[in-house]
Order: sequence, then structure tokens, then C-alpha cells
Amino acid sequence: MAAAEVPALATERRFAQRLRSSPRRECLEEERLLDGRYRLQRLPGGRVAVPVLEEKLSQLCLPAEMPCELLRIQTVASALGARRVARRGRVMPDGMRTPSVTLLLGQHGWVEHVDNGIRYTFDVTKCMFSAGNITEKLRVASLPCSGEVVVDLYAGIGYFTLPFLVHAGAAFVHACEWNSHAVEALHRSLVLNGVRDRCRIHSGDSRQLRDVADRVNLGLLPSSEEGWPVACRVLKKDAGGVLHIHQNVEARPPHAAVLLAERGSAEAASCAGEARRPAQHRGQEALGARLRPEWRRWAEATAARIQGLLAELHGRPWRCSVLHIEAVKSYAPHVHHLVLDLECRPVPPV
Repeated sequence: MAAAEVPALATERRFAQRLRSSPRRECLEEERLLDGRYRLQRLPGGRVAVPVLEEKLSQLCLPAEMPCELLRIQTVASALGARRVARRGRVMPDGMRTPSVTLLLGQHGWVEHVDNGIRYTFDVTKCMFSAGNITEKLRVASLPCSGEVVVDLYAGIGYFTLPFLVHAGAAFVHACEWNSHAVEALHRSLVLNGVRDRCRIHSGDSRQLRDVADRVNLGLLPSSEEGWPVACRVLKKDAGGVLHIHQNVEARPPHAAVLLAERGSAEAASCAGEARRPAQHRGQEALGARLRPEWRRWAEATAARIQGLLAELHGRPWRCSVLHIEAVKSYAPHVHHLVLDLECRPVPPV
């Protein structure tokens, strides 16, 4: 990596512009942002670094006012005791949450992460790892799934597929995923954890699945609503089962709830009381007065919608009961990542 002396941002932009128009562009590594700009990394002392192949450095022919020196990434790796170095950028809004990670040193981006005794492996340049849903992974690992068939509709790299298999004791998991990089990571993790024979990966279309599941996981944010008809179809039609439905649910800001409470709104008072409780206790109780009203309304509306879908699909009435609402994390101000455990059973004929 080469660093050039640049006294101001305007000069930095001119430097990048010069590189783009340079006949020596082949000297640069094949690394571009979405807008086509070269990746410039600002350094102390008014300098920026641009990725340049070392053997091509002398061919850049930069003007004298832009002196360059070679910064060896190996020095950074040595100081950290690392064999590989990567630079992380923003996750891309492409529907698959593709990471923007550039490998600066090393031959590949495959890493291994141990979480609750489960070994996850994935390529950091192709797949992201979300640490924020650890509480839900722990909860899934504790569910009584012995002997059950589970369908994980949005499996990813195996966030929930692996806890179902390794700790919850599921007999078999159908893992559905359309990102080919995540599919490869999931396959490797299943082998690492010795559970490959109890899982079938459905890459791409999951519509061939029907009438197989005792339990369905719908772990997609901000909403898994598009997958609800599929979840209804894969539930066992004669016995039903449990759906775990993920959703980002917006709640009324606490200050608004307090104002309404002062006007005598019992519902707002409940919401304000919830907002005052310590964060570690929020959402941990079963359904009750301290759950936020918006959460209860969302759960009840979802149950009614699923009940209607099942009745329409099978031509007979079903009963859907809210078992639990789990608050996983705060996703944004006043927006919470919730999971609804919904028990769905066909109503026996009279």
C-alpha cells in the first residue's frame, strides 16, 4: 500500500481523480466502491493511502508534489499477531446484507467463530456475522425440540439452524437459503459440528416443501411477512406446530406515553412503566401487563392473519395461540426486534 502526502481534502480528491484518469490504472488493485471511486484510506499527518501493487509503484509517475512511500501491511499484522488483515466497510443494502470487506493481507477470508459451543465458519468477505441476536440463539438452543422436524426459512450461515440441531435436539432441519455464499458457509459449519446428516439445505426455492414441519423459524428482518404463507404450507396439516416469527415493531416514544398517561390513558401508563424498567428485564416475561401495548397488538394481529391463512389453505378452522413474545434487541430508536412464538393447531371436527 502506498501513501501520498496530501495537505487537504480537495487535494485528496484531485489525487484520486488523477489516478482514475492515469494510463497506469492497471497498477492499482481491483478494488472499487459502488460509485467507482478507488478506496482511499486517510492516515495521520495529512496523508492518504491507496492500494497499489508493490511491483507497479514506480510506474505511477506521480508529480513531485505528491511524494509516495510504501507502507507494508505486514508490519500491522506483525504488531497484532495476525496472519491476515482486512478492512471493513458498510454492509451493502442488496437484500443479502453483503459485507464490504477488503482483504489486505492473506489468501482467503474464511474464519471460525465459537458461539455457545457451536462452531460457525464463514468467509468475512462474502458473509456477515450478527452478534446482536445472541439472546435468541441461546433461547432457541433451550427449546424442547427433541424428535421434531424444523424448517428454517431464512437459514443464512446457520444462526438458528445450528442451535436447533446441536443443543435443542431437533431430529431434522430443513434449511432454506438463497445466498450461495451463505449456503457454502452453512454446509461447512454443519460438517464442523457433526450434524450434517440431520440437515438438508434447500438452496433457492423452498416451495417444494409441504406438510413436514413441527416447528418453523422465520428469522428475517425487518419483516418475515412474505414467508408467512410458506410457513403455513410447511406446517404439518394434521397436527400443526409452532411458528417463531421475527419482526421489527415500532413502539410509541416513552415521552409521548407519559403525556398520554397524564391525560388518564391506562394503556399509555402501561407503556411508560415498561419504558422505565431496566433493559435486561424488558421482554423477558410471558404475555402480561408489562409488555408494551404495541407488541401485544402486533402479536394478536399476526395470530389472526396466520389463522386466516391456515384456514384458507386447508379449508377448515385453525386455532392460533400466542405463547410468548421475546424482545431480542433495540433495532433503532423505538423499534424493537421481536420474536413471536405462535402455536397453530387445526380445530378438531365436532
